[in-house]
Amino acid sequence: MIQSMTGFGKSESLIFSKSISIEIRSLNSKNLDLNIRVPNSFKEFEPLIREKISKKLVRGKIDFNLTIENLNENNLNQINKNIIEDYINQLHKINKSERSELLKIAIKLPDSVKIKKQKLENNLVTRIISLSNKVINQVIKFRIKEGRSLKKDFELRIKNLNKFIIKINKFDIKRKEKISSKLKKTVSNLNIQIDKSRFEQELIYYIEKYDINEEKIRLKSHLGFFAEILKKEKYNGKKLGFICQEIGREINTIGSKSNDLFLQKIVVKMKDELEKIKEQILNVL
Repeated sequence: MIQSMTGFGKSESLIFSKSISIEIRSLNSKNLDLNIRVPNSFKEFEPLIREKISKKLVRGKIDFNLTIENLNENNLNQINKNIIEDYINQLHKINKSERSELLKIAIKLPDSVKIKKQKLENNLVTRIISLSNKVINQVIKFRIKEGRSLKKDFELRIKNLNKFIIKINKFDIKRKEKISSKLKKTVSNLNIQIDKSRFEQELIYYIEKYDINEEKIRLKSHLGFFAEILKKEKYNGKKLGFICQEIGREINTIGSKSNDLFLQKIVVKMKDELEKIKEQILNVL
């Protein structure tokens, strides 16, 4: 079953008088592009979060955001009195302004306010990791749901392409007869004597240049392989993309060999279906 790279998950919990919120957003990307935002107190555990996400979500542009809000604790911002006093004394030597005015300047200077470091309890870390796993699983469920929608759309496009091949098959026999008849008529109108045996050989050679049987067989095979991969493999976006390239190559060759307006119209419709597949393939994991 295919998965989309688009996903979302969010969970909040109250742990040890702390409000914990974790949110993960995922979009399509060629590789794993992981952006993790956590409080400074949790920075040492960032590699652990990164490892868990990369193992389960595999690919995509992923934003992980963890916020920890203290509910029953004092303000963690502390005024650094000694540094502010030193700033004021230095400023006073430069400018003899009132202390209140100098204080307004000093309070904005570096290290005037410091943040009291927090200690994270081991149980809190364990709970946060557990909550992270829950949100990751939410993203996976979201991806699977989106993947089902993509699969239905792909199946419809492949079905349409197979219908176009049937139309081409029906028309192709008449096309060969039409080309042969046209050439014979043209030669006949020239009123010149020709070697019939040599003419038949040249005619066969000419018709072979416009023969599309091999392209139709390969195209049918590629469509079948696409449908097979769609059902079997889990992470198959890149492989489906490669198959799309082969499908496009055969459609283009049929178009270049068609030498017929009706067939060209079918080829244009096939290209349109393939472009819709390619657009969605970019979002497949």
